[in-house]
Amino acid sequence: MNAHVTEPVASTNDDADVLALIRSAFQHARAGESVALAALVDAGVPVDIQNEKGDTLLMLAAYHGHGDAVRALVARGADVDRPNDRRQTPLAGAAFKGDLAMIAILLDAGAAVDGHGGDGKTALMFAAMFDRVDALDLLLARGATREQHDASGVTALALARAMGAQHAAARLAA
Repeated sequence: MNAHVTEPVASTNDDADVLALIRSAFQHARAGESVALAALVDAGVPVDIQNEKGDTLLMLAAYHGHGDAVRALVARGADVDRPNDRRQTPLAGAAFKGDLAMIAILLDAGAAVDGHGGDGKTALMFAAMFDRVDALDLLLARGATREQHDASGVTALALARAMGAQHAAARLAA
């Protein structure tokens, strides 16, 4: 015998409450409020929920440099390699910003050093394009492949040269 469960239809107020809860999770991620963020995820907010731009809670916490929030999300199963709608991974965002501490946190949490969001652009390529030499060095030390090509066949060196990132181009050419 199959039991059928009838779920109540959510009222408009319930929908508004759920949206407010989700918005607060994204606000906590941006602000680095790791305790409040962890409590919301523990209470049922999906750890890999995405906003209208495809950014996850982890993406926002990482982009804004909030290591404790990133660690709290990772401890709750967040996907460290999940790209947003612009095909950027959290590691690529950290490399773009040149945030060495966040790069290390993400790599230690299992982020793929040569991971990409579908367009083939790796964190090393973002570091190269924006002349983030320290980030470039860290990524290379952690195993990034300097010869890797993006989906259009371009390497980090070619991207650095195209963007006028002279220091990164010199480091990659050496």
